[in-house]
Parts: sequence; structure tokens; C-alpha cells
Amino acid sequence: MFAKYKYDRMYESKDKEGLLKALHLLLAAMLVATIACTPSKNGLKKVLKENPDILFEVIEEHPDTFLETVNKAAREAQVRQRQKQAQSEAEQLEEEFNNPKEPKITDDMAFEGPKDAPITIVEYSDFQCPFCSRGYRTIQEVKDNYKGKVKFIYKHLPLPNHPAAMTAARYFEAIAKQSSAKAYKFHDYIFENQSRLGSEKEKFLDEATRKAGANLAQVKKIMNSDEITERIEADMAEARGFGISGTPGFLINGVTLKGAYPFENFKEIIDRHLENQ
Repeated sequence: MFAKYKYDRMYESKDKEGLLKALHLLLAAMLVATIACTPSKNGLKKVLKENPDILFEVIEEHPDTFLETVNKAAREAQVRQRQKQAQSEAEQLEEEFNNPKEPKITDDMAFEGPKDAPITIVEYSDFQCPFCSRGYRTIQEVKDNYKGKVKFIYKHLPLPNHPAAMTAARYFEAIAKQSSAKAYKFHDYIFENQSRLGSEKEKFLDEATRKAGANLAQVKKIMNSDEITERIEADMAEARGFGISGTPGFLINGVTLKGAYPFENFKEIIDRHLENQ
């Protein structure tokens, strides 16, 4: 069973939980409590429509109880939602171990680690995303614990609310044309100093390029080319095709992990892959 931790996963997206369902249930229960004999569902609706003040008066007379009940119902709804989500993720995990996703990997893609490593991790990421910075640190931990066993490929999913992310992705791919090693030195430097990206923008990216030992003039020459644009757009389309809409997202030998999960979650999937080989 896929491990779950006491804190929610960190994953940049637009999904939000509401209390509407819990409130509806609460209101129905309180209506029943205000009537001597329990009527039918239609009867409750009729009473509420004809006498809405009944409900409001009860709430006004017992506000603390009302809020306490709403909060309790909301907490219980959240617990059920998390349980449902955990079950869904566990089922998806089993499905993907049996039918792993197949990202496109070509010989000209920049990568780290042995070319024939038993584990391939593909990350869909955003250089400006704070959660991706946490994902970066976790991947470093994975590399340290599985030396010689992991091939890592960084792909792009720059989000529209991070204006410097697309430019950084272009720099990375342009540097990769010179050297995979230099591209990942650039990658590491960006995430280790991520706070500077938003404020310094291209000045910082130029510095990172020089720190990586790449030819900055050549990077500038090709970074906006059609070839670079197509590579980044292909990464983004692939991520969406795999159901990854936020960052970071990972494929571990084709098994999806969405979010900045801790090392233990990666370890569980990696160890299972290694045991099955």
C-alpha cells in the first residue's frame, strides 16, 4: 500500500476543497430537529420555503453550537475525502506498476546518471516553483541513496504564474545542446538560489550559465529557436497527457508521483521496481 503522511502533499494547482456539502447536510439535520414529527424530504423543502425564519432563529439562538457542528462536519468531510483520495491513488499506483506510462526519451535529451540505470526518473518541473525546489532537494537525496541506479531527466512544465520559468527552461535546453553536465550544473544552481530568479531574471540566468561553464553567446543565439520551443512544448503536452497539470510531477519507471513528496515515497516505489527486476 502506498505510504501516506500526516501532512498534505505540496503540489501547485488550482484545486480547493469546500464545505458546501457538509453545510447542506447540517442544515437538513437542523430542520428535522425543529419539527416534532420527521416529515418527508419534500415536506422538509416545503417547510423551509414557507418558513425560512425557523432555521435562522435556531442559528441565532445557538451560534456556538452551530459553528461547532459545521466545523466538525467539515473536518469529517475532509477526512473522508483524504481517505477516498488515498484509495484512488493506491489503485492508480497498482495500475501503473502493471501498465507503466512511457515518456518519450531520445538520445539527445540531457540526463544525469548512468544511461542504462535500472531506474529512470522523469520530472516535469518549473524553475520558479517553490514546491519544485523541495522536489529538487528530494531528488538529490534519491541520487545519494541510489548511486549508479538512477537516470534522471528534467522536463519542462513552466506555469503561467511564474514569468521567469519559461525563459529559464529555454536557457536549460540551449545549454543542453552544449553539454548535459553543464545543463544540470545550471539546473542545480538555479534551484539552490531560486529566490533570485524572480527578482534578477535574465541577469541571474546569465550568471548561472557562466557558472555552469557554458558559452553564453551561443545560448543566447539559439534559446528562442523553433527547435528549443518545440522541445519545451512537447514536454508540456506530454505532462498534460499523463494527467500532470501542476508541478512538480514525476514518473518513476513510468509510475506517477504528483507533488513534492518526501524521500520515503520515492524509496517505496524505487525499491519495489528494483525487487521486481
